[in-house]
Amino acid sequence: MKVAIIGIGYVGAVTAACLARDGHDVIAVDVNPTKVAAIQNGQAPIIEPGLPELTAKVVAEGRLRATNDVALAIAEADMCLICVGTPSNNVGGLELTYVLRVAAEIGAALKKRAGFHSVVVRSTILPGTMDSTVIPALEAASGKKAGKGFGIGYYPEFLREGTAIKDYDDPGLIVFGARDDATFEHLSSLQESTSHRVQRVEIRTAEGVKYFCNAWHALKISFANEVGNICKAHGIDGPEVMEALVSDTRLNVSKAYLRPGFAYGGSCLPKDLRALRQSARQLNVPTPVLDGTGAANEVQIDQAFQLVTRIKNVNRRVSFLGVSFKPDTDDLRESPLVLLAERLLGKGYDISIYDANVRMSRLTGANLAYVLDLLPHISRMLREDIEQVLAFSDVVIVGHAKLLRDIDPAKLAGKTIIDLAGLPKEWRARQEYYGICW
Repeated sequence: MKVAIIGIGYVGAVTAACLARDGHDVIAVDVNPTKVAAIQNGQAPIIEPGLPELTAKVVAEGRLRATNDVALAIAEADMCLICVGTPSNNVGGLELTYVLRVAAEIGAALKKRAGFHSVVVRSTILPGTMDSTVIPALEAASGKKAGKGFGIGYYPEFLREGTAIKDYDDPGLIVFGARDDATFEHLSSLQESTSHRVQRVEIRTAEGVKYFCNAWHALKISFANEVGNICKAHGIDGPEVMEALVSDTRLNVSKAYLRPGFAYGGSCLPKDLRALRQSARQLNVPTPVLDGTGAANEVQIDQAFQLVTRIKNVNRRVSFLGVSFKPDTDDLRESPLVLLAERLLGKGYDISIYDANVRMSRLTGANLAYVLDLLPHISRMLREDIEQVLAFSDVVIVGHAKLLRDIDPAKLAGKTIIDLAGLPKEWRARQEYYGICW
C-alpha cells in the first residue's frame, strides 16, 4: 500500500521506516527541510537504536522518500498517518496548532484528489478531539464528509524511546478507531502479522486508551517509588518487595480489580491502607499516591450519592439490591453500600434492603454481632423477600448484579435503576438508567 506519514518526528520516523521495511511504499512529509534532507540521504532524523541502519536500507531500496509537499503525498497515497506533535500549552492543556495546520492542508489536498483516501491520526489527542476539532477541519477544507468522501480513523501509538522498533514489531496493544470499513481494512494491512490482536473500537475510545495507558504507567512508577520510600524508612529492601509483588499475575499484575465500578470496602483494603499511611506519617514519609487512593474511594461513594439525590423522588424511598461489600459474602465491614445507605438515611430517605447473603435469620457469629452492635439501623432495613424490596420504591440501587439475574424485567417497569455493579449493556438502553461510571 502507498502510505504518507505526515510529521517526521519520533513516531513518524520510526513508523515510516518500519512500514517501508514491511514492503509498503512510504512518503514522509515534514515542514523541516533538515528532516526531509536526512531521509532523502538515507539518514535517520532522530536518535533511536536500529533506526539509522533501517532508514538507510529502505531508502536505498526505494521504498521510503521524503518531501515537504503535503498535497503531493496525499495525491499519491492510499492513506496518510498524521504523526505531528501535540505538546502542552502554557496552561497545561493540549496544543493542537500542528494537528489543525496539517488537517487544513490535507483537507485542501483531498478536495482536488479523486478516489478514496483514508486520514488516520496517530498524534496523541484527548478524547473527543477528532469529533470536535480534527474532523470538522478536514471537512471544511475538503468539502467532503468524513467516512464517506474520505476515510477517517485514530490509531494510537505505544512506542517507547530506546525500544521503538521492537515495540512496533511486537506491540503490547493494537487499537484501531476506524469509523469506516475501508479505513479499518487499510489499517489492518499495516499489522498483518499481529492482526489477531487488533481491537476495533470507537474513535473516542481509541483516543482515551492512549491517555489512560500513559496515566497508568505514570501511576505505577509513582506507586513503586512510594513503596520504595516507605520500605527504606522501615529498613526493607524495596526492589525485593516489588519483585515479590509483581510475581503475582493472578491478582497484582492482571486485569483483576481493573474494572470500573463502585468503591472498594471489606475487612482488608480500607484498614490496611489507613494503617500503612499512618505508619508512613510516623516515619515522616509522604504518601501522596496512597492518600489519593483513599480520597478517590470517597469520591466514588459521593458519586453514587449524587446519582440518587439528583433523581426526583417524591416519597424519598430507595431500594437496595445488595449491601455486603462484594457479592457472595455476608461481610458488611466498611461496605461502601452500607456507607451509601447511611448517607441517604441521614438525608431522610426510607430504605429497604435485600441481600441474599445478609439476612438476620441467617447471620451468625462475628457478622451478626457486627450488625447488631455497629449497624442496628441497617439491620432494621433488611428484608427477606426481594419482591417486597422491589415493590418498596421506584428507585432501585443495584449493588450486586447477580440479584437481578432471575428477576422478570417487567417487574422493574417504570423504575429508575442506579447501577453500581455493572449490569449487562442491554440495561443501559432503559430510559431511567444511571450507571456509576458508564
